Amino acid sequence: MKFASLKKILTVGLIGLTCLAATAHAEDLLDQVKARGTLRVGLEGTFPPFNSKDPKTGDLVGFDVDIAKAVAAKLGVKPEFITTEWSGIIAGLQAGKFDVIVNQVGATDARKQVLDFSPGYTFSGAELIQRKDDTRQFASLEDLKGKKLGVGLGTNYMDMAKSVPGIDVKTYPGAPEYLRDLAAGRLDAALNDKLMLAYLMKTSDLPLKRGAMVGTANPSAIPFKKGNPKFAKAIDDAMTQLEADGTFTKISEKWFGIDVTKPAAK
Repeated sequence: MKFASLKKILTVGLIGLTCLAATAHAEDLLDQVKARGTLRVGLEGTFPPFNSKDPKTGDLVGFDVDIAKAVAAKLGVKPEFITTEWSGIIAGLQAGKFDVIVNQVGATDARKQVLDFSPGYTFSGAELIQRKDDTRQFASLEDLKGKKLGVGLGTNYMDMAKSVPGIDVKTYPGAPEYLRDLAAGRLDAALNDKLMLAYLMKTSDLPLKRGAMVGTANPSAIPFKKGNPKFAKAIDDAMTQLEADGTFTKISEKWFGIDVTKPAAK
């Protein structure tokens, strides 16, 4: 009799725990963010002008930092920035280390299969970069067959370069590393976002120059884990409001002098 009662109690307890686990698992990301009071934002922290540390204060600054702050404010929470190398940033999101990534993540079809995305907030394109004294004309990726091309590990630019057979694609943790190798003659060219390269040409002392635009552009957006419909709607609403009230335009003009948050007119 005692054994039967104990078995019944254990069974009821296990059912209760299972229900609690199911409830916790079903909790939308928006509920977690609201309860915590912070939006955990993954970014590199070494990617100016999008995100980097101010040399005087050590604070994170940049276009993406301001975008993340504005989105978090619309959600009624504070941003909590978590820096990580780009090569592991998508895995970090999937592992739950942060809630979103605000780091110029291209909303590609491949990524949309495993992640949900906000509306696009940056519209740009891929551009080659070469040494200043290089007289060769690379008009497309096809022209780089048999050549060494530097790209960031895990970026859509890496995927773009590897889609063209014959290019010797060299991957790096970030732009500073491959730009140094390019300047030193260890690469023939590098590939990155045209806005990033425009900023680098203005601030870098490296003997480099901008090259040809290549490929088709994908909008950059904010990715987060699938299965969070309330969070998806809240992010969508927040970004719609920030576009409508001019906040996105102000942030863009602050960092680039132009509005990069809308598709370029054809």
